[in-house]
Amino acid sequence: MRFRSSEVASATGGRLVGDDVELTGASFDSRSIGAGQLFVPIVAERDGHDFAGAAVSAGAAAYLTSRGIVAEGPAIEVADTAAALMDLAAWGARRLGDPSGAGTMIVGVTGSVGKTSTKDLAASAIGAGRRTTANERSFNNEQGLPVTVLNAPDDTEVLIVEMGMRGFGEIARLCAIAPPTIGIVTAVAAAHTAMVGGLDGVARAKGELVEALPATGTAVLNADDAHVLAMAGRTDARVVTFGESPASDVRVVAVELDELARPTIRVVTPWGDGTARLAVSGRHMAGNAAAALAAAGSVGVDLATAISGLERATLSPGRMTVHRLNSGGVLVNDAYNANPTSMRASLQSLVAIPAERRIAVLGVMAELDDPASGHAEIAGLATALGIELVPVGTDLYGRPPVDDPIEAVGPIGRGTAVVVKASLVGGLQAVAAELLARNR
Repeated sequence: MRFRSSEVASATGGRLVGDDVELTGASFDSRSIGAGQLFVPIVAERDGHDFAGAAVSAGAAAYLTSRGIVAEGPAIEVADTAAALMDLAAWGARRLGDPSGAGTMIVGVTGSVGKTSTKDLAASAIGAGRRTTANERSFNNEQGLPVTVLNAPDDTEVLIVEMGMRGFGEIARLCAIAPPTIGIVTAVAAAHTAMVGGLDGVARAKGELVEALPATGTAVLNADDAHVLAMAGRTDARVVTFGESPASDVRVVAVELDELARPTIRVVTPWGDGTARLAVSGRHMAGNAAAALAAAGSVGVDLATAISGLERATLSPGRMTVHRLNSGGVLVNDAYNANPTSMRASLQSLVAIPAERRIAVLGVMAELDDPASGHAEIAGLATALGIELVPVGTDLYGRPPVDDPIEAVGPIGRGTAVVVKASLVGGLQAVAAELLARNR
């Protein structure tokens, strides 16, 4: 998106100091800022103002500041840089649209599990027929969503934004920045339950997306999840359901997995029937793909076109990334995040991969309201499935954590399949990377 520093000042209630320059998007990361972008210093554990000079040297054309002039070049002085970023993004969302004058359709995606994968799949399915922009990786909070809006091309027809939550009101705030036309809810599960008091609290918080939809919008809801399906009563928007339930509008009627657990799905939809061979692994991706097709149909992309895009989709790093190693073994990096529901899906995907020995390198599942039972459940499932459990950094799985997970796993030879999974705070992405480096 192109805008001027004077427009930034107007949108944020700030004061421009210096030249009125043209800007192309925004970033809060001085390490990856692009030429011509607006640098937004966020004050958190570290004060982003300390990196404003580096951002300008790297090409930033202007910067926000709540600490006065801290670097060369145009600056927009505001009371609070994080609040100003949200105000600017709300202004930017209103001005987005294609050259014909039609406003950009905004697709919001939330859910306890599968939201990033569904976002990725929907971006490919919708992007096959419409000019589409989606957030990078898991840019789904009050900093990530605004920069997604501001970095969208001006002619974007469909903007897909993932919406995360760690408490009540957060999704509502994100919807105020980027008002959704379509809302996808993937699942309600035991994730962040410690923050909202259990599953009912998760459902209440996730449903803020559905409540934000206009009557002319569409709620895309998981018919296989009772908590999600109940959200139909919280909106006046049209409801399109997806899943394997016979009552689903977009129904998965068959799923077959190949040797890397990549599903081929057959779907029946209001826009016709079709078969999609996914390039991503995990049986649970069938439901995510159905959600993507439901969203694509809702924005007017025909089914054949949406399926062609879906089949080319790749996922954000650390989500069921399957590596077939030169040794003949298989390594699954699913280490970006975890809760009991996604853990179950990951272990079941591991069992679907032909192997004589299966190993799960598992770290902590954070922010559960009952962590002891959640981890014990997963330990029991691993045993029932014949999977060797290698716990890292926690004894919640009922056994002592290993000191060296790389040594505990050993060489990943032919006939061995390994999955690595934990919440982000568990730090197992580094373990997955090291296992890959040693077994290429």
